[in-house]
Amino acid sequence: MKKGIIYYTDNSLKDPLFTLVQDLILEARLPIVSCSLKPINFGENIVVEGSRGYVSYINQILTALMNSKADYVFFCEHDVMYSKSHFDFTPTRDDVFYYNENVWRWWDKGTTAIRYERMLPLSCMCVNRKFAIKHYQMRQRKIHEQGLDQFRSREPRFARLWGYEPGTKKKKRGGLTDDDFETWSSYFPVIDVRYKGTFSSPKIHKEDFKHEPKNWQEIDIKDIKGWTLNNYYELINTNTK
Repeated sequence: MKKGIIYYTDNSLKDPLFTLVQDLILEARLPIVSCSLKPINFGENIVVEGSRGYVSYINQILTALMNSKADYVFFCEHDVMYSKSHFDFTPTRDDVFYYNENVWRWWDKGTTAIRYERMLPLSCMCVNRKFAIKHYQMRQRKIHEQGLDQFRSREPRFARLWGYEPGTKKKKRGGLTDDDFETWSSYFPVIDVRYKGTFSSPKIHKEDFKHEPKNWQEIDIKDIKGWTLNNYYELINTNTK
């Protein structure tokens, strides 16, 4: 069973975070297929024509999946700091979407990280590649059935209705499928970095949510296991281009 990484970016993120994330991903020593809107030197790079938005986002994911040769793929995004232990996981089923639940969300201008129950970002998913291809082909087809004009906004209504994370929202709640999901927890956490200009809303305070999340946690970044985020805070906030 071969594992690999798909990495997708809209090329909007600047250094030092852009390069830092790639350096951390490389530590996994897994084959990488990257898909971008402009050429980058990272893994096997494929450029998809389009502009930043949900349609390009789905096209990039599907393109990367189709070009990977792995049995199981980790979804990786340009603004998430991955621990090497994140990539130790191997799915046990081929019809389930798996999410690493050991994730902290960090606003890059502050020193507080948060998490809450069922904070399961797509950027922390691992899945059978062929199973994922079928899902994203269906999602792409649904986009065209609804009409591309419905997906022009930053966070399109249909995308929110369907849910961004496969398996986490059933049809009875407006989701696209009744596929299942399961979770795992890596030894060291993943850091989801939020900043001004993120593709989706940052959502780092309770008041950012329509319904307050359950089991809300807040800690200082210096207390996150396995990371010295104080150093990254200084790096990101003093050297951003």
